[in-house]
Amino acid sequence: MERKIQGQYVSEEQLDDWVAEAEKGYDIAWLKKRMGRPARSDRAARVVPVRLTDAELEAVMARADREHLNRSEAIRQALAQWAAAS
Repeated sequence: MERKIQGQYVSEEQLDDWVAEAEKGYDIAWLKKRMGRPARSDRAARVVPVRLTDAELEAVMARADREHLNRSEAIRQALAQWAAAS
């Protein structure tokens, strides 16, 4: 049986190698350190879905581009400034 992972064929030999590696066990501490995005604090951050109109998102992205930020950084910065002003 031919198997694909992300569109690439995987040989039986490669699968056997992965199985042998898994059966030996993994260093869980090492895996936890390298998995996912870097932590922003000592606790896990929460995802908060927000709906924006196309115009709102375009405005956010325009400012983010001007300030060399990604979308998340721009939104977090805007929220921090808004919260500090109250």
